[in-house]
Amino acid sequence: MNPYLSKEYNSKGRWISFWYQIFEVLKKNPKNVLEIGVGSVIVSDYLKKMGCDVKTLDTDKRLSPDYVGNVLNLPFKKNSFDVVLCAEVLEHLPFSQFELGLKNLRKVTKKYVILTLPEYSLFRIHFDIKLIPKIPRIQKILKIPFPKKHIYNKVHYWEIGKRGYNLRKIKSMIENNGFQIEKTYYPFENPRHRFFILRKK
Repeated sequence: MNPYLSKEYNSKGRWISFWYQIFEVLKKNPKNVLEIGVGSVIVSDYLKKMGCDVKTLDTDKRLSPDYVGNVLNLPFKKNSFDVVLCAEVLEHLPFSQFELGLKNLRKVTKKYVILTLPEYSLFRIHFDIKLIPKIPRIQKILKIPFPKKHIYNKVHYWEIGKRGYNLRKIKSMIENNGFQIEKTYYPFENPRHRFFILRKK
């Protein structure tokens, strides 16, 4: 049984994240896509139904990925995929391996990587304002940082916003490893997941 299909894992916030992953991939009009970390298989299944040629890779063979392996040793040639999706994966590796993961993502993509990473904040204040018809609503989140030390919990080795892993540092490492950051954001509905839309330099 796929452990990622539980109601506890697939919270409303995670479903929102799935939607944004699909949205960002489809915006690039890819012919072929690599998804690293298949999880519940929801994203890859939907992309396939939208006409994308999707290959999946995961360390867990129980999830029936197309390839069993990890981001540190991808079994693909250079420029194999139009888009590589790597959502909530790299934090499961020691931070010392983050740059190697980025290098491998860059190697196998022709152009784009959609990357998401967890982002910690102590408090969040949500603003959702709709006052006048025909004027778009305003949705903003004020994050209150608190760089506490990250303690490995057998799941995440590190998270953006924890001590030593601020957003500026993560962005700099991404850019220094051959990517232009086209956009970075977190969804209003799930500010825990930070998205990076990356173009290969």
